[in-house]
Amino acid sequence: MKFLFDDPAFDYQALRAAGYADYGGAQLGEVVAVASRIPGGDTDAWRHAWTSLAERVLGLATAARGEGRTVDARAALLRAHNYYRTAEFFERDDPQGTEARRLMGLSRETFADAAALMERPPQFIRIPYEDTSLPAYLYRVDDSDEPRPTIIHHGGLDSTVEEGYFFVAAAALAHGWNCLCFEGPGQGSVLRDQGLVFRPDWEKVVTPVVDHVLSLPGVDPDRLALVGTSLGGLLAVRAAAFEHRLAGCIAHDAVWQLGDVVPLPPFVLDWVEQGHDDFANPVMWGIAAQQTFTRWLLRHALWTFGAATPAELLRRMPAFGLSEVIGKVRCPVLVLDAEEDLFFAGLEHAKKVYTGLNSPKTLHVFTADEGGGAHCHSGAMRLFHDRLFSWLTETLGAGRAVAV
Repeated sequence: MKFLFDDPAFDYQALRAAGYADYGGAQLGEVVAVASRIPGGDTDAWRHAWTSLAERVLGLATAARGEGRTVDARAALLRAHNYYRTAEFFERDDPQGTEARRLMGLSRETFADAAALMERPPQFIRIPYEDTSLPAYLYRVDDSDEPRPTIIHHGGLDSTVEEGYFFVAAAALAHGWNCLCFEGPGQGSVLRDQGLVFRPDWEKVVTPVVDHVLSLPGVDPDRLALVGTSLGGLLAVRAAAFEHRLAGCIAHDAVWQLGDVVPLPPFVLDWVEQGHDDFANPVMWGIAAQQTFTRWLLRHALWTFGAATPAELLRRMPAFGLSEVIGKVRCPVLVLDAEEDLFFAGLEHAKKVYTGLNSPKTLHVFTADEGGGAHCHSGAMRLFHDRLFSWLTETLGAGRAVAV
């Protein structure tokens, strides 16, 4: 389903940005206007146009705050945050470059400013993790110690802790659930500022987060659910195989084996297996250069997985899979899929995850006809949340809906 661009990568990221309008993260008119000024595949034009939009909207927030218009300031800051994140997205030739760091810094700052103006501001916390800590936002329905069902959320290959507000947290609050969104190794500021890359044994990340959440007031230990988005769908199910304090797990969307998403000619895979990296690497760079998406994906994956070359990256991917652990999952699992997924279409990841589970399980496929067929149902957040909280209510018990 085409949205605004012929280029699939640009089109999906524009849809992703626009989809957060449901919770104040965008205005459709602004997204359409900025898209009209960007030639498909021109990543420099993409950065400039989205940055210009973010700066203009930030100006609206500054004026509103100066005039004491808190509601308008908060709304503009949420949009500016999303637009700065979108502006930075394709900056992968030098992800640690000055401009990339500046844009992501502004994205984090504008979200923090917006959060401070919310009717119930979330608490920014740091969760002890090995010899460092992980950043998180804690969203609570109220300040009471009444035990409430609680969601733990983490993203995937390219999402941030702030983006968790649009993915899950805003809807969680509206449904009477507390929510903690965090970043782990390979994600957001943990990658950019601490240099920690993805690890396959994600339970080593989730367990200290669960420890921390269970130490907080107002958390019902019997109604704790883990939601993992995109690649996080694989990581969350992996964690649930070992972390049995979880009462439920949601794969948003399901991923079975990370290596399956790399479409390469068999002879290239043979070269990598045989150690002929001098042959394999130039071919993989050449294939990646043909499309915006594949170029971004290779650059981004090298960074987030800490690999120096494409061949090294391919050798790391088999460790990120579920076949050897999925039988250990005990809690109920909601397996989600998208009919027109840009990343996983035709690979039957969700079916493999669903089939491999021995615990109570539910499979739901979002379709293009209903508007939810894109990866992680971008552009259809309300549809996703309807299915999510319907399942959570049936499986773990209802929260108490609150006005938002």
